Amino acid sequence: MSEPLHSEDEILGKAYDARLMGRILQYLKPYWKSMTLSLVFLILYTGSQLLGPYITKIAIDRYIATKNLHGLDLMALAYLGSVFLGFVFLFAQTYMTEYTGQRAMHDLRTQIFAHLQKQDLAYFDRNPVGRLMTRTINDVETLQELFSTGVVGLLGDAFIVFGIAGAMLFLNWKLALVTLTAFPLILYISRFYRRRARDVYRESRLVLARLNANLQENIAGMGTIQSFGQEQKTYERFQKINTDYRDVLVRSIHYNAMFFPIVEIFSALTIGITLWYGGSLILNHALLPGVVVAFVQYIQRMYHPIRDIAEKYNIMQAAMASSERIFTLLDTQETVKNPPVPRHPKQLQGAVEFKNVWLSYHPGEPVLKGISFRVDPGEKIALVGATGGGKTSMISALCRFYDVERGAILVDGVDVREWNKQALRQHLGLVLQDVFLFSGDIATNITLGDPRISEPRMMEASRRVHIAPFIERLPARYQEEVQERGATLSQGQRQLLSFARVLAFDPKILILDEATSSVDTQTEILIQEALQELLKDRTAIIIAHRLSTIKNVNRILVIHKGKIREEGSHQELLARQGLYSRLYELQYRAQENGGNGAAATVS
Repeated sequence: MSEPLHSEDEILGKAYDARLMGRILQYLKPYWKSMTLSLVFLILYTGSQLLGPYITKIAIDRYIATKNLHGLDLMALAYLGSVFLGFVFLFAQTYMTEYTGQRAMHDLRTQIFAHLQKQDLAYFDRNPVGRLMTRTINDVETLQELFSTGVVGLLGDAFIVFGIAGAMLFLNWKLALVTLTAFPLILYISRFYRRRARDVYRESRLVLARLNANLQENIAGMGTIQSFGQEQKTYERFQKINTDYRDVLVRSIHYNAMFFPIVEIFSALTIGITLWYGGSLILNHALLPGVVVAFVQYIQRMYHPIRDIAEKYNIMQAAMASSERIFTLLDTQETVKNPPVPRHPKQLQGAVEFKNVWLSYHPGEPVLKGISFRVDPGEKIALVGATGGGKTSMISALCRFYDVERGAILVDGVDVREWNKQALRQHLGLVLQDVFLFSGDIATNITLGDPRISEPRMMEASRRVHIAPFIERLPARYQEEVQERGATLSQGQRQLLSFARVLAFDPKILILDEATSSVDTQTEILIQEALQELLKDRTAIIIAHRLSTIKNVNRILVIHKGKIREEGSHQELLARQGLYSRLYELQYRAQENGGNGAAATVS
């Protein structure tokens, strides 16, 4: 087993991209008042941080030097007040930033989900569910962290650094210039560290993607691994990737272990230089002692933002990568679009016609080749044939999950491409073999939360398809919780629930795709009776591998390799001794030998 490639998800670009940042900021425009208020609180917090050392300076030079205890008391209260104000401003700034960021990211998640709903099924064939969930949840959370910590944190750090530099120059420009001599060097070291940290961070994300992919694949395929005795090989493969990940993280620890002590050393050296030069000025009566003390406090506060540079840099870098992936998703245009002026037939009759329909999922590999037939209102037809012949593709084209390359599909004489997609699908009742049930209760899975379906209508649909007795035996009846994908229900119960769902929506055209397979005989009898209710007064297109279940339809179309090879009633097709006859004979023989009636392969 080779490792899946996930580099397109993890490659990181610049830590700042003006184009991407411009698009991100668009989501903050509706909340510009909150962001402005957050910025004001950030400036006020910076001011509170600058105020403390200055109060210390006044306390020493004006009151301690003159032994004025009353004034010293006032300065102590003022210092405590600055600390309290700093807490209040930081709380308000953090709250407003987080509040605004959450609102903006809520809007972004909503936009992503709405965009995904517009995509055609081919899009979901190309993009795994895990990747799309990562875009909607993880990548958006990374952007939220950008707002709460990254951008605001960098702004706050910049305000503090420049504010402290300004305060130092105001107090004593000579001492300030001496104090700041080491600052360009620490900036250079920080730049060197950022480059190394970026490379290690990028490599760690790539290796982590491989590690996650390997773990997910091995857990999902554990049955196969154990069946073929491959535990040791898969263990060794995982161990190798795990070791690579450990080594990358150790390199990251190595750079952190060097950078942070260097910052501390520069901080101590700067304080030492300040004490040496400031002390000489004090001895020469050119400077008051309080100024030197204030400078020491300012230096300690100035180097704190530098220590945070690694975290904020990684946040910015990850956010730029996440935003690029999100905007790539949002820039993907839907291929199956509604027409500018869609048509809405007022009274649907239920006629369906295929006119020389060609369809390909991949260029040059058609799965439907010139399909033509007509279904009159109320007529029931069946599509049969070997697996992969094109039956389900015909249904997908009719529902307009995919657009045909050539030809046309008409519903009541109107090309499906001229319909509003949602309006068209409301008239098509699709029942699949693999029934999808949502987490929630029984009632929601029947009505799908549609307010047009009343409770009496839902209960009547359940009664008519023979699922009502089962539901009414449940402790909470229609409010009984359904686990994910209906795990606690049998295949037959899930199938009958899907019938109740379709009957409640009352479509004019019914589409059954393998809807009676994979159930026991007793359940199939219930399903057949339910089908009779579903089929009343409706046009029906039925896909079935069990040929015994479609003897009474009006017509049978035999689909083979994307073409209609035979057409007629059950008896007519048997008399022809063609593909249908061979399929029927193979199934009859399989049932006599104890088989399950699965479809035979006809070439």
